[in-house]
Amino acid sequence: MAFQNLSGTANAASGIAVHDDCKLKFLELKAKRTYRSIIFKIEEIQKQVTVEKVGDPAESYEDFAASLPADECRYAVYDYDFVTQENCQKSRIFFIAWSPDTAKVRSKMIYASSKERFKRELDGIQVELQATDPTEMDMDVIKSRAA
Repeated sequence: MAFQNLSGTANAASGIAVHDDCKLKFLELKAKRTYRSIIFKIEEIQKQVTVEKVGDPAESYEDFAASLPADECRYAVYDYDFVTQENCQKSRIFFIAWSPDTAKVRSKMIYASSKERFKRELDGIQVELQATDPTEMDMDVIKSRAA
């Protein structure tokens, strides 16, 4: 009996691969601060996670949050800058699993089953949020989780 050799980039649970561009753009966000945010989309036909949109460094959090679709799941990364009570400039990289209640059940299942595998590809995530509506990832939540 022959076994198919699966490459290291596919998720055994969901069969979703991670496009190299996802890791490349994340490294640019993390190391060079080229982007403020990245929104990732699972392309079901190609069975892989791809970069849907990048936000430039001047992008506000509100602009980023507004760019997530109201009725479709996405993964997103946001580089949040803040000043501590000790007046130190800091930054936290947030991973947001966006899964609105209005998304299709199949989509929610694919995103949920691929999330951990995808997160492992992005080395340097500091805070994770799961959000089903905008209030679960508003600025108050971001501020409280960044500290």
